[in-house]
Amino acid sequence: MTANQRVGAYGICRDAAGRFLLVRASARSTVPGRWFLPGGGVEHGEEPLDSLGRELFEETGLVLHAATLRGVLTDTLTRPGGEPVHAIRLVYAVERWEGEVRPEADGSSDEATWFAPDAVPRLAMPYVVEALERFS
Repeated sequence: MTANQRVGAYGICRDAAGRFLLVRASARSTVPGRWFLPGGGVEHGEEPLDSLGRELFEETGLVLHAATLRGVLTDTLTRPGGEPVHAIRLVYAVERWEGEVRPEADGSSDEATWFAPDAVPRLAMPYVVEALERFS
């Protein structure tokens, strides 16, 4: 079995009311129903910040204007089927964006919602809780 690495860029978006924007994994994902930060895999040759902008728009409809790298989280996980993965997550503070939040159409997520800090769903991926505690 081959071990893989996956590099992703994720954004902590906080609105004027202090709420965090999370997206819910769709049935097309490997973790349906779980909540995560907007973002995703960095494609070969892609700048991580460009990846964040692409993923933020795909998943939420927001256009990224400014973000700052806040930190890096790493962990290992096993995908369905037994494939081990070393996940490297670049976590950005999204400082400026424009647009109205809307869910992704027919993608890896199916909902985008603002949550008060004390209401981050218990179904949030473990890295989300760690990222919000360490980098927001």
